[in-house]
Amino acid sequence: MFDEELETQKKTPKLKGLEPMSIDELNNYIQEMTEEIERVKQEIGRKNAHMDAASSFFKT
Repeated sequence: MFDEELETQKKTPKLKGLEPMSIDELNNYIQEMTEEIERVKQEIGRKNAHMDAASSFFKT
């Protein structure tokens, strides 16, 4: 099951068709993607903090 989870994570998301979108829709899409990028950066920060805390706990 672990291998299946890794394989799922490696898949590239299907790109959204931009041609039929209006300028307002494109600007909204940019805003949504910007918010998603920020959410991912926050998760990376949380995981790094967790890893740092664990590393400092096990240092001798």
